[in-house]
Amino acid sequence: MALAVGAMVGFAAPAAVAGGPPGGGGGPTNVEVDPYAVHRGATLRITARGCHNGGRVSSNAFDEVHLSSGDVNYATARIHDSTSPGSYSLAVKCNDNDRVATRSFRVLEGRGADGGLGGAAGPTNTEMAVGGTLAGTAAIGGALFIAHRRRQGVRV
Repeated sequence: MALAVGAMVGFAAPAAVAGGPPGGGGGPTNVEVDPYAVHRGATLRITARGCHNGGRVSSNAFDEVHLSSGDVNYATARIHDSTSPGSYSLAVKCNDNDRVATRSFRVLEGRGADGGLGGAAGPTNTEMAVGGTLAGTAAIGGALFIAHRRRQGVRV
């Protein structure tokens, strides 16, 4: 029995040391970017571990952003509209130590598709004219219907 307890303690000690001190201090690890390839003006989500007290993320492609604190750290960065297409790196640094982790990502040509109703293009002049005519016709029809109903009410 004593041998089994000694073996368990012996195996547990290296695992505790490899994980670093409790509460962080080990530096940023498992840095990921989503998406890897992003258009100018779009946002990039950065995820890391090991920055229990938060941290900072910097790159030439976006303004410095702050990582959330906790077991998993998050930040969102908006790529500058003027960023040239190509490969870029970002650096993650925790607030509680000097270690830095890097990750690469790619900025794509163009700005991508506009989101929202109808995609990238608004309504044409013809579509606006047809819509306006339909709305006007509905308003006139509704007014005539109400006027007709009132006249019938007076006769009864």
